[in-house]
Amino acid sequence: MSRFKSVVLAVAVLTVASAPALAQNASQIAGVKRGGSCPGCNLFQGDFSGLEARGLNLSGARLRQADLSLSVMNRTRFSNADLRDVEAYGAVFSGSNFAGADLTHASFVGTYLRGANLSGAKLVGTNLSGADLSRATGLTQGQVDRACGDSSTILPGNLRIPACR
Repeated sequence: MSRFKSVVLAVAVLTVASAPALAQNASQIAGVKRGGSCPGCNLFQGDFSGLEARGLNLSGARLRQADLSLSVMNRTRFSNADLRDVEAYGAVFSGSNFAGADLTHASFVGTYLRGANLSGAKLVGTNLSGADLSRATGLTQGQVDRACGDSSTILPGNLRIPACR
């Protein structure tokens, strides 16, 4: 191996080694499972399926690829959280705050979001099939146009959602 390739390889290894860890934080996940708030926490790929908690503060948390299926998390603050690729099948988030959250490619199939705040939430590729968003606030046609749903998706006002393919 040439000296140049060795130097490039060494720099790459040092760069990766000095980067902040992006893996989940098991103790933070356990704390949320016990019903504790954890704003800004790293809950990457956490399994919160079936969790019943109310009024948690998960603002700014990294929940990417987490499983929230069949959870009941009413009045939870998810504002500015990373919820990309989340699975939330059949979950209940009544009155929860998703303002500024990134829900790109999340699956909210059959999810109850009645009265949720979705102001500025990113819904690119978000599957809202069968979701109940009645009385949701801050939701615009522009956001909904980037998501998809089906004939059983309930939206506030005169909003219309494209069908999932």
